Amino acid sequence: MTVLQACPVCNNKQSLKKIECKCGVNLASKKKQGKIKYWIQYRLPGRKQRKEFVGYSIEDARAADGKRKTQKKEGRIFDILPEAKTTFEQLAEWYINLTSIQELGYYKDLKNNLNSFNEVFGGVLINEIVVEDLREYQIKRKKEGYADSYVDKHIGATRTMINRAVDNDKVGGEALKPFRLVKRLLKNNNANARNRILSCQEFLRLVSHLPLHLKPIIATGYFTGMRLDEILSLTWIRLDIYNRLIYLEAPDTKDKEARSIPINKELLKYFEMIPRGLHDAHVFLYQGKPIKDIRTGLKNACEKAGILYGQKVKGGFIFHDLRHTFNTNMRKAGVVDSVIMEMTGHSTREMFDRYNTIDKEDMFQGMEKMEDFLANVTLNVTQSIKKGS
Repeated sequence: MTVLQACPVCNNKQSLKKIECKCGVNLASKKKQGKIKYWIQYRLPGRKQRKEFVGYSIEDARAADGKRKTQKKEGRIFDILPEAKTTFEQLAEWYINLTSIQELGYYKDLKNNLNSFNEVFGGVLINEIVVEDLREYQIKRKKEGYADSYVDKHIGATRTMINRAVDNDKVGGEALKPFRLVKRLLKNNNANARNRILSCQEFLRLVSHLPLHLKPIIATGYFTGMRLDEILSLTWIRLDIYNRLIYLEAPDTKDKEARSIPINKELLKYFEMIPRGLHDAHVFLYQGKPIKDIRTGLKNACEKAGILYGQKVKGGFIFHDLRHTFNTNMRKAGVVDSVIMEMTGHSTREMFDRYNTIDKEDMFQGMEKMEDFLANVTLNVTQSIKKGS
């Protein structure tokens, strides 16, 4: 048994004696900065070498190494393999009850993804699953009509859960192996991205058919790009009508980062029409209670407006497409990308690009610009030739 240090750049696990990694990183310097991860390595009877992540403390790593040596010497193998007696369902119950997990903005989606995975593997012991089991799961779900991205989310959510469990010594690192080896169904992150945007004419038709309590919700999505959960949970204390700003605190957002969103003149009209209730802090109410679901009302309005509705319907519209619409309209209006990302809460360029849709109008405008450019080049060449003659 031994303690290893992992390079924070290339993640190569190596002896504690190494001062410099083969990739050129000064490991001694990184130790002082507290950026070195420590692992312990040992071999169990009849098994390959096993590496177990301990943390960022060399003292903790040495203590864990000593503990494993004692357990091995005393023959307490199952003490070293916590996953040997743990099922996915039991691990999921521990995970979803963590306060830090319950506070996530996407907690409901995460729970649903884990539930879908546990429908198949709930009673299976963590250490019994192999890569082929996950591949069979992918095939099974695809045959049931699930999209590639949705199946990837099931496995991705479980992988994240196991990562957390490894960090908390609930299971050993070997439990992660099949989840690291199985390949995603969605080869390109943008391949399955939605590109439906709502035109201005469609928006006006849709609003005209919406019930009164849904009009300001759809308008908020269209004019701000806010997520539905952010909108439905909006309270009056977060809404500054006078300064025309919506203030979202970190707990209000999916990425747990506070941001401010301007209210344009058109959206302001919708907010000014909402009566402020004294009995509830929420902005959007129906029959005196906060609105939690808009799907039925939105679907009915789409049908009346002649707009296809549904995620699995080709060309169908869903509320989340308003986020694509906002990003695209802002970009077409000439707003700088960094400003749009700040307003919508996109922390990475990759995610911003997924919500910025390039349509036929953009391409035709591009062609027109190229034609103008080529025409100018041709004109300049012609004039040069005439001058030369």
